[in-house]
Amino acid sequence: MQKRLIEEDLHRLRDKLLLMGGAAEKAIMLSMRALLERDSELAERVIREDDIVDQIELEIDQMCVDILVLKQPAASDLRFVVSAARVAPSVERIADHTVNIAKHALSLNNEPSIEFAFDLQKMAHVVQKMLIDGLDAFTAGDPEKAQATIQNDDEVDAYYDQCYAELIEMMTRDSSTVARGVQWLGVIKHLERMADYVTNICEQIVYMARGQVIKHSVW
Repeated sequence: MQKRLIEEDLHRLRDKLLLMGGAAEKAIMLSMRALLERDSELAERVIREDDIVDQIELEIDQMCVDILVLKQPAASDLRFVVSAARVAPSVERIADHTVNIAKHALSLNNEPSIEFAFDLQKMAHVVQKMLIDGLDAFTAGDPEKAQATIQNDDEVDAYYDQCYAELIEMMTRDSSTVARGVQWLGVIKHLERMADYVTNICEQIVYMARGQVIKHSVW
C-alpha cells in the first residue's frame, strides 16, 4: 500500500515537472517569434506568463518536501525526488531567459531592424529541441539520451561564437548599430545559457538513473 501511494506521488511530481517544462519550451518559441516577427504584444505575453512557471516551481518544491518528509523514499525513488528538486530551478531559469529575450524584443521592436548573415532561428531551434529531448529523457529515465542531448550544447556554442563575431564586426564597422547590437548580444547569450541549463538537467537524469555524478567530468 505504501509503495503504491509513493508511486502516485512520484507520477504527480513527474507530470508537474513536465507541465513546467512544456511551459518553458513554449516560452522559447513565443519569445523568438516576438523578436523575429517584431511582435510586442507577444513579448508582453511571454513576460506575463512567466508567473505560471514560477508558481509551478513552488508547487514542485513543496511536493518534493512532502514526499521526502512524509514518504521517506529510498534508493532510486529518493534520487528521482532529489533530481526533480534540482531540475525545476533549471527549468525556471530557462523561462527567465525567455522573459529577458522578450524584453530585448520590446526594445528592438521600437528601433530600425538590422540584417544578419547568421540564422538565429536555427540556434533557438537547437536549444528548444535540447529542452524537449531532455524532458523526454527525464520521463523515460534514459541516461543515454540525456548524454546525447548534452552533446548538442557544442552546436549551440558554435552558433553563439558565429553570431558574436558577426555582431562585433557589424558594430565595429557601423557605430550606429552599437545600441541594437548590444541588445542582440544579450539575446544570443540568453540562448547559450538556456542550453547550459538543459545540460544541467541532463546531468541530473544520469544521476537519477545511475546514481552517477557526471558534472565537471569529461566523457
